[in-house]
Amino acid sequence: MTTSKTNYTVPFIIITVLFFLWGFITVLVDSLVPRLREVFELSYFQAGLVQFAFFLAYFVFSIPAGVLLSKVGYKKGIIIGLATMAIGCLLFYPASSERLFGVFLFGYFTLAAGITILQVAANPYVAVLGSEEGAGSRLNLAQAFNSLGASIAPIAGAAFLLSDKILTSQEITMLTDVQRESYYITEAGAVQTPFLFFAGLIALLAVAFIFIKLPQLQKTAKGGYAALLKKKSVWMGAAGIFVYVGAEVAIGSYLVNYFIDLNLEETIRNNETMGGIASFFLNADINDIDAKAVVGAFLFFYWTGAMVGRFIGSALMRFIAPFKVLMTFTALAILMIIISVSSVGLTAMWAILAVGLFNSIMFPTIFTLTLNGLGDLKPQASGLLCMAIVGGAIVPISFGALADSLGFALAFILPMACYAYIMFFAFYKGRKIQAVTV
Repeated sequence: MTTSKTNYTVPFIIITVLFFLWGFITVLVDSLVPRLREVFELSYFQAGLVQFAFFLAYFVFSIPAGVLLSKVGYKKGIIIGLATMAIGCLLFYPASSERLFGVFLFGYFTLAAGITILQVAANPYVAVLGSEEGAGSRLNLAQAFNSLGASIAPIAGAAFLLSDKILTSQEITMLTDVQRESYYITEAGAVQTPFLFFAGLIALLAVAFIFIKLPQLQKTAKGGYAALLKKKSVWMGAAGIFVYVGAEVAIGSYLVNYFIDLNLEETIRNNETMGGIASFFLNADINDIDAKAVVGAFLFFYWTGAMVGRFIGSALMRFIAPFKVLMTFTALAILMIIISVSSVGLTAMWAILAVGLFNSIMFPTIFTLTLNGLGDLKPQASGLLCMAIVGGAIVPISFGALADSLGFALAFILPMACYAYIMFFAFYKGRKIQAVTV
């Protein structure tokens, strides 16, 4: 047993790096949304197309990824996924050089296709990299690093993607040819540099996987999807994943714009503590920081809350039924949104940031509640649940459309409805589980 653990240490570390990487890149998208909105002078709905392109890939590629992995094996599948991610990152170079919004969208779609393949492959691999008794612990640890990546991403996004001033098309026409060319080069570099770095890092990981020995996974049962689609709880669980990812991404994507709408920039600049936090994160004087970066730095707390909450939720579930913890966390998320839209200033800011804390346990808990009692159908159910991540494509653009027409206060009714459904699912599934165990 000791030898087995030693042999699996390196693969586990590298797969955990993958969890961290896709958590980081997924949230980095949130920081690029307000930048692209200014560069291309987009409406909130149009800016939401960035998230649409990213999460649409989960819907398109989840099932094909499973088929691919069954054909070529998980090791080659992971390498293909990493190569696809690297290509997606490289597409940001011509997109930013030529200022082509369509190429940005295609780049995100390609990047997300690679992440989808990794998602389908990584979770079962973490489960088998060691003893069966420690599978849950390993998966929680890997997911914690996913949250760590998501926590760090807003700071990097604020520093690299939101820190410089974006000129309007009118202001650009007033520049001389030399000034305009210099501006375009500087603006393109702000996007190109981080994504070229990621392309190189991902390529190195792909090469590393060529030399890593990975354990063989047990094959899934044939014809499972036909039986799976007859189960109401699976459809309800997939809907739960859909609305959860949608709500989390919608809030995260528009927090910078929401904070600017609340005029929080001046509040933060004039508050010694808040200004100090922004200056610390961005390593610059508060008076030299762009408005988007000032408020964008605080997205760190939204995603850090998701990481901290995961540990809290894990501890609570040792003596409280998971469905009860899920119901409580969804209720508190709704409460935080109500407090935020009913308040102003820092109260509104901290309340909406606290939603991240209560988001933490939702995805894994919905996942495990849905899989409960499915036996050999669990692998197929996992594929369907991954496909439901497409909620991150649909809900944000709907939220953006509502923000355009009704304002943020009323737009937040949409994520509140999403959390209300998750609460209902937890109650429904909890009753089913209790009925079986009685």
